[in-house]
Amino acid sequence: MKSDLDAIMQSRNLDAFVVFGNAENNPPMYYLTGGGHVSHATVIKKYGSDAVYFYNDMERDEAAKSGLKLIPYSKYDYTELLKQADGNLLLASALRYQQMFEEVGVTKGRVGVYGHYDVSAVFGVLTHLQKLMPGIEFVGEARDESIFLRAMETKDETEVARIRKMGMVTTTVVAKVREYLTSCDVREDEVLLKEDGSPLSVGDVHSRIRLWVAEHGAELPSGFIFATGRDAGVPHSAGTPTDLMRLGQTIVFDIYPAEAGGGYYYDFTRTWSLGYTTPEAQALYDQVKEIYDTLSDNFDLNVPFKDYNKMTCEYFESKGHQTPMNTKAPIEGYVHSLGHGVGLNIHERPFSGLTAGDDQRLAPGVIITSEPGLYYPEKGMGFRIEDTLWVRPDGVMEKLVDYPYDFVLPMKKWKKK
Repeated sequence: MKSDLDAIMQSRNLDAFVVFGNAENNPPMYYLTGGGHVSHATVIKKYGSDAVYFYNDMERDEAAKSGLKLIPYSKYDYTELLKQADGNLLLASALRYQQMFEEVGVTKGRVGVYGHYDVSAVFGVLTHLQKLMPGIEFVGEARDESIFLRAMETKDETEVARIRKMGMVTTTVVAKVREYLTSCDVREDEVLLKEDGSPLSVGDVHSRIRLWVAEHGAELPSGFIFATGRDAGVPHSAGTPTDLMRLGQTIVFDIYPAEAGGGYYYDFTRTWSLGYTTPEAQALYDQVKEIYDTLSDNFDLNVPFKDYNKMTCEYFESKGHQTPMNTKAPIEGYVHSLGHGVGLNIHERPFSGLTAGDDQRLAPGVIITSEPGLYYPEKGMGFRIEDTLWVRPDGVMEKLVDYPYDFVLPMKKWKKK
């Protein structure tokens, strides 16, 4: 949680950190400021002190919503700094950052660097700033191990409520997609038709998904997956827009919207087949559902997340499928890990890969996905079931939002001959 930042900084021997970039769609900055329409901002936090928010004057009211200590960039005479730098924009910015660091009492020590910003600009400024402030050592961290992902790993009740609310938006949109598809007319060759009688394509469904998500005040900053046939058999294929919607094909619908402005995500997948399915597809779906249910019955407090990924691999291998446990980079069978944390990032700690550390556990406050799947692109089919789960403070694993697991969806205007 945010209150853990100082302890995590201490464990990493960081004396301060700096975050660059916009307040929106920038998880470290959003985490500290709460978002808002503030561009090209900077937050500097010294260990043991409150964070300080630097901003442009025209965005002062937006910045004030953060509740942080505020200092406008206009406090520093950029025109004079530019003269000192002989017109060198990067050096002028570095001179301003020197004054900002000095203002918050950071003149030496290890300083972590975070945020989403143009890499060239940050590199150029820090190169100059390092020369201006030789007592500071700027430190980069692996994304999966950064102090922010560590702090974000456990959520407080307010964060859980926001993620749950996004789950309600997600399943509302999924229900609208299901209702639309099952109400379509069907041509003799089993192609679905739009209201005007023309064939319904995957791209048409994509457009409706985007519209319905936007109507509910959410965004799709990381995209989404609505894929049929062979595309359903490649886990991150988003779906080919020109493909026509047909009966009897597997559909993997993986949707992960976020609050507008780069807020909290939800992650959810269902696999459908319209009208009917084949015996082989039904058998594979049933296996995915069986291990999903087994995992749900066996999740336990403080167990390493990767242990459940191993359980999933063992189950699928017992059914004759390849998995990462004994096949290097499989492209069919079970080809990914079981799940991941969810929050301001769609993928965050804890991770469940077989090489993940034992410290990535189902600890109280963690929110994870459970998403086993099977993929056979050359057979034109894929299957995944996913829900987002919260490890409550009492240790109970709670699914944040319920939604049915129906595989075959009956068509309202079609009957199998």
